[in-house]
Amino acid sequence: MDMRAPIVTPRTRVRRWQDRDRPAFHRLNADETVMRFFPMRRTRHESDALMDDLDARLERDGISFLALEVEGEAVGILGMAVLDAIMPCSPGHEIGWRLLPEFWGKGYVTEAAAACLARAFAEPGALAEVTSFCVETNAASEAVMLRLGFSRGADFDHPRISRDTHPELVRHRLYRLSRATFTARRAPG
Repeated sequence: MDMRAPIVTPRTRVRRWQDRDRPAFHRLNADETVMRFFPMRRTRHESDALMDDLDARLERDGISFLALEVEGEAVGILGMAVLDAIMPCSPGHEIGWRLLPEFWGKGYVTEAAAACLARAFAEPGALAEVTSFCVETNAASEAVMLRLGFSRGADFDHPRISRDTHPELVRHRLYRLSRATFTARRAPG
């Protein structure tokens, strides 16, 4: 799979980060509402470093978490990554997203994620399966996974989150989507 070329839908565009996106990217990483299911908020310097790292991952792996653009502006993060070996659902690939609050509830993530999955499951080099996961109380992300056709897997404790400092963020719900299931759901008739 290669995400270096933009993924375009009728209302969204998933593309590599640009310098002009840095303020929005920082907001996504620092906003208390957006980050309530994550164990840390990032400073502007940390956000800039992360954006640079995501761009390097795109060059290295062909996939990364990219800018989700609506009406010419970056309003979220959407993309894929190779699962870290420490994750209980590894090896494999994950899809994930975050969106600025004023864009919630408009279907942008579902639309863009479906297009991203279509590319991931397309020939050549199609993935056999994609996973997604969220904190067990993140009903909005879970709803997106269900709309996309993911099936619930085994819940797990996230190995990178401390039970001592963030006990409410440890337990995660795992979802899986196979290429066959995705293709069958999109087939006409």
